[in-house]
Amino acid sequence: DVYKRQVLEGLTMMEYVAPQKDMQFALKYLANMASISELPGFEEISIELTDAVMEEAAKYAAEVLSPLNAVGDREGARLDMNGDVQTATGWLAAYRQFCETGWHGLAAPKTLGGQGLPQVVSAVVDEMWNGANASFALAPMLTRGAIAALGIAGSEALKARYLGKLVSGEWSGTMNLTEPQAGSDLAAIRTRATPQGDGSYRVQGQKIFITYGEHGMTENIVHLVLARTPDAPEGVKGISLFVVPKFLSDGEPPIEWRRNDVRCVSLEHKLGIHGSPTAVMSFGDQGGAVGYLVGEENKGLGYMFIMMNEARFGIGLQGIGIAERAYQRAWTYAQERIQGTEAGRQVTDRVALIRHPDVRRMLLSMSCRIEAMRALALVTAAAMDVAHAHPQLSVRQENQAWVDLMIPVVKGWSTENCVDIASLGVQVHGGMGFIEETGAAQHLRDARITTIYEGTTGIQAADLVGRKIVRDQGEAIGRVIARMREAVCLLSAQDDPQLVDMGKKLAQAVEALGSAVGFLLGHHKQSPQVTLFASVPFLELFGIVAGGWQMGRAALAASKLLRLGEDDPVFLKAKILSARFYTDHVLVRAASLASIVTDPAVAVSAMSDDPLH
Repeated sequence: DVYKRQVLEGLTMMEYVAPQKDMQFALKYLANMASISELPGFEEISIELTDAVMEEAAKYAAEVLSPLNAVGDREGARLDMNGDVQTATGWLAAYRQFCETGWHGLAAPKTLGGQGLPQVVSAVVDEMWNGANASFALAPMLTRGAIAALGIAGSEALKARYLGKLVSGEWSGTMNLTEPQAGSDLAAIRTRATPQGDGSYRVQGQKIFITYGEHGMTENIVHLVLARTPDAPEGVKGISLFVVPKFLSDGEPPIEWRRNDVRCVSLEHKLGIHGSPTAVMSFGDQGGAVGYLVGEENKGLGYMFIMMNEARFGIGLQGIGIAERAYQRAWTYAQERIQGTEAGRQVTDRVALIRHPDVRRMLLSMSCRIEAMRALALVTAAAMDVAHAHPQLSVRQENQAWVDLMIPVVKGWSTENCVDIASLGVQVHGGMGFIEETGAAQHLRDARITTIYEGTTGIQAADLVGRKIVRDQGEAIGRVIARMREAVCLLSAQDDPQLVDMGKKLAQAVEALGSAVGFLLGHHKQSPQVTLFASVPFLELFGIVAGGWQMGRAALAASKLLRLGEDDPVFLKAKILSARFYTDHVLVRAASLASIVTDPAVAVSAMSDDPLH
């Protein structure tokens, strides 16, 4: 009992430590940070500046956000009798510090009060926020989505009124899509918006699952709400997007604020992310909430997808962050927990868990996938910067095609891995992992939502197959596969036998991916059900091979640095070891997944709607 208490106390006090060395490696050698610094507007963004930003972010994550993670899980958010939401202890002070130190507007334009840093740097820092405290990180993530949507589709008046306050973090933003009768089926939404003749609308309806729909951390909450106007056509073609603020003003000094007809009527009781208030929002109970049209009428779904894509990429980073936190806790426990004797040795001394083969296997499986996910996400974030800032249109278009293709993979593959990695984290702890005090269970509970919100894995996979691959007849993914084959050639040309073997297995995986793509292109138009049956296995296949490609690139870079005698040899050797484990234990699954994709799915097609047993 004394030992158990000591273990629980040590695990509870364990804080997140940002994996800066791996992040720096991925930025420098995989995302090609040097080329980002050459883009117009980013000339001052050096590796040294990026390292300094990461160092400060790591301190804030470890010292401020991480200690609040368990507090938020334990206390949650509370709705009081006045309809106000109270966040967990420490949340408000942490958020104020977050905004005062400039973290809120890290990648926002300087013209709006932001820091103007590249998206790839913001992505690294966002992973830190999510590793330290995923529930807290959701608030600024949703606000960034609102900034993106208004920045592209909002009128000049809306931009002038809202963007500056959103960038500074004085106001926060939300995304209001889901309704009780309409989950992911947005064609079924019923919220209505009636024009008032003065440019405003009266919005009435109810939205559910609204992250940070109500809280007391900001002066105002800017809700972006999907609704229908009176003459809107049926289905998704009749959806418009509206700004509905919590507080209204006449805009003229002295400004007088009044509460809009928007209320939080309840908070959801959830499996995880307890510190994040998930609200049921009611608009217009007292006659209609005042709202303002964003962009053109009946084009709201397209505008909302600007925000949605921001959120999907952000949730992919959340999956990576939570997985990293789960791995760190499991590794610490495996180092400290003394259990049994080491297999194959004559000595009878009891050893730490990390000396047992299966525990080592689990830790390697967790670590190598996290490295692969991180690399793929940062390469995608770098492509966002190129798509935004490169002077040549053709280069911008090619990188945007990459981003569009990869966002469902970063979101879907990273979050599915996150759930499995967090589950392995519990497994490493054994019975202790099933005890809430260790903290391992919280990571698994928090991870579970990541595959669901902002579009389930099935929705990401259907988008990947139907919109990102079939629609352009495989052109974008064809370019990706060509780049993968270039990496195969580089690996195969090395003197190191293990790099050559990685190249051989990557080549086999790339061919499996190519055959799966060919099947989808050849069958989707005639048999969309058949290809959609295979869409989730295909997303996993694509993620595994794309991750293997990045791990192969990492091994090449680490091997070169070792030969040159540069960087930390211990870290570089571990990098190659991680790539080798990924190749041998993860990448080899590509062939079986490709077989699933290209199978005609007879059993699924023949399944009836009746119970199977």
